[in-house]
Amino acid sequence: MEGGPRQFGYATDLWTLKRVAEVIERSFGVRYHPYHVWRVLVRLGWSCQKPERRARERDEAAIERWRKRRWPHIKKRPEAST
Repeated sequence: MEGGPRQFGYATDLWTLKRVAEVIERSFGVRYHPYHVWRVLVRLGWSCQKPERRARERDEAAIERWRKRRWPHIKKRPEAST
């Protein structure tokens, strides 16, 4: 399954049990229920992992500078009551 789900025609890079079962069936002609795919993957030493929410390239210092310098000029301020 090198190349990820997109190589197999899926819209995202996220593997699901259903997708793995479909790829196994297309590639080898063997049908598995998604639950059984999970059992096979666990026996092979695989584990469930979630993608990171933050980019690795994230520049914390640049974000902090932006928050201090630019954000105060952009955010809405409450209107003064008369």
